[in-house]
Amino acid sequence: MKLVYKNEKPLFLITAVLALLIWLALVVGTLGIVLIYLLAAYVFFLFAHSAFISHLKGSGVRITQEQYPDLHERLLRCCDRVGVREVPEAYLLRTDFFNALATKFLGRHFVVLFTDVVDALEDQPGAIDFYIGHELGHVHRKHLSWGPVLAPAAWLPLLGPALRRAGEYTCDRYGVACCQSPEDIKAALAAIAAGDTRWATINVDAFVGQVAATRGFWMSFNELTADYPWLTKRMATAMALSEGREVSHPGRSKLAWFLALFVPRLGVGGGAASLIIVVALVGVLAAVAVPQYQEYTERVRYQGAYLEAMEVTSSVEVFVDEYQAWPGSMEDLGYGPGVLEDESEGYSIDVYDGGVIGVEMGVDESGESEYIVLEPEVTESGLVWACYGQNVTNDYLPSGCR
Repeated sequence: MKLVYKNEKPLFLITAVLALLIWLALVVGTLGIVLIYLLAAYVFFLFAHSAFISHLKGSGVRITQEQYPDLHERLLRCCDRVGVREVPEAYLLRTDFFNALATKFLGRHFVVLFTDVVDALEDQPGAIDFYIGHELGHVHRKHLSWGPVLAPAAWLPLLGPALRRAGEYTCDRYGVACCQSPEDIKAALAAIAAGDTRWATINVDAFVGQVAATRGFWMSFNELTADYPWLTKRMATAMALSEGREVSHPGRSKLAWFLALFVPRLGVGGGAASLIIVVALVGVLAAVAVPQYQEYTERVRYQGAYLEAMEVTSSVEVFVDEYQAWPGSMEDLGYGPGVLEDESEGYSIDVYDGGVIGVEMGVDESGESEYIVLEPEVTESGLVWACYGQNVTNDYLPSGCR
C-alpha cells in the first residue's frame, strides 16, 4: 500500500517552490530585516506552545509500558507498520474535543489521544489504531516541520487548502495501514461523524452514499476553501483503500472553482469561515482606507480652489494698480456677474470689502459656511496676501494657508 496520497507530493513541490521564492523576495526586499521578525515570531510561538506542552506533561497521562500498556503496544505496532523509527511521546488527555493530534516541541514529537475517543471505542479498541496511525502520518511526513517553511505560500487560494486536504488523505492512509480490519476503520471514522455512542449503529453504506451530495456549488466551494475533506469522502476513500479498490468522487462545481480563487486559506478549516474573515478584513481596511481617501479628495479639492483663488489675487492687484481702489465685485475683475463658481468641485469665489477674496467650500455640521480666505495687506512694495481658513478643518487647507 502506498502511504502517500497521489496529490500530496506535486502539491507540496509547487507550494515549496513558491514559498522559497516568497521567502527570497522578503529577505532581499527587506534587506534581511524580516529575519529579525521571524526570530521574534519564533520566540513568541515557542513560549505560547510551551503552555500546551506544559499542560500536556503536567495534566495528561503519559502512555508507557507501565501506564496503559495496551495503548503503548498499539503505538509501537503502528510505528513499526508505517516506518516511524523514533517513537513519539504519547499522552492521554481529557478534553472537550473528539479527536487526536500530533505536535512538535523543540525537536520532540508528541501524539495525543483524547479520552473521549478512547472511551467511545472501548468495545472496539482496534479502531484506536486508526487515530494513532493518522497522527503518525503527520510525524512521518514531517508536516509539522515543513509548516513554517511553506507558510508564505500556504495561504494561497486553492493551493494551500488542497495541500492541507491532501495531507489529511495521506494520514488517513497511514491510519488504514495501522488497522487490522475494515471494521476498525469504519468505527474510527464513524465515531467522528456520529459521536461517542451513536457510531455503533451508523449505517456506513448510507453515510458513504452522502458523497453524491458533494457535487453541488455550495458543497464544492466550502470544500475547496477548507483544510479538511468532507468526512463522507474520507470514509469512502479509506474503505476503498482497505478493500484494495479505487474510488472516484463526484466532480466539483466549475463556478465554485472560480470563486474559490478569491478566498485565501486562513487555516480555519472552512470556506464559509474563511470568507467571513476575508470580508471582515476588507471591512476593517475599508474603515481605515475610506476616511483616508475622503480626506485626500478634500485636500485635492481645497488645493484646486486655492490655486484658482490665487489667480484672482492677480486680477485684484491689477485693478488696484489701475484704479487705486478696491474692486466691488467679480465683474469688476472681468469675471462676469455673480460669483466665480466651480459646480463640479463644489466651491465658489467672490470678492469682498477691502479686496478680501473668499472661497466658499461648503457648510459645516452646524450649517456655517466654510471659507478659504485670502486677505490683502498694502505695503510699500505692493499687496501681500495672507491666507487662512474660516470654519474649516485645518488638515484640508493647503500648506500656504496654515
